[in-house]
Amino acid sequence: MDKPKAVFYRGAAFRVDPEVYEPAEDTFLLADNLGECLGKRVLELGTGCGLIAILAAKSGAQVVATDVNQAALKCARTNASAHGVTDCIDFRLGSLFEPVTEERFDLVIFNPPYLPTESKEALGSPIDLAWEAGPKGRAVIDPFLGRLPNHLTNGGRALFVQSSLSNVDKTLQKLREHGFNVNIARKKLSFEELFLLRVYRPS
Repeated sequence: MDKPKAVFYRGAAFRVDPEVYEPAEDTFLLADNLGECLGKRVLELGTGCGLIAILAAKSGAQVVATDVNQAALKCARTNASAHGVTDCIDFRLGSLFEPVTEERFDLVIFNPPYLPTESKEALGSPIDLAWEAGPKGRAVIDPFLGRLPNHLTNGGRALFVQSSLSNVDKTLQKLREHGFNVNIARKKLSFEELFLLRVYRPS
């Protein structure tokens, strides 16, 4: 059986169990751009090992962290305890906004699955769902964009990543249709380009 790994971000260690998505360039891009969280109510969708949620909690936020993978939530709770922020994070099981039906947040963070995957290739296990995103890579991002306005406060913001493999222009169009302002940063990888989308809802 595979053993847990230790992943480090700016000198801080995070345990990653075998059934949990291992933080990579997309996670670290979010972490590097987290911004001001003090006193904010933050939602992280797909928390994985909890790295982003823990960073937000350490900077003074009250966080709700969700995942569809029960093993991920267990791992994230272990990391939150090790970092002393258990009381600042509410971990919930569920897909997208299902665990926060009527709630709104000052900041919504998401590292969505964005790898285009044909149905015959999809494995569908809890860890595979961290990257499998349907034939066009948009099976998760489109429902996320459709529901985001219902869960973001006036003046709130969202921070998420997307790949050049999954039609970023369509994402930008949908965000602007909702009246959001968008700022983009890019990071070139070997076979794709990552886009960091900073989304702002006018007050």
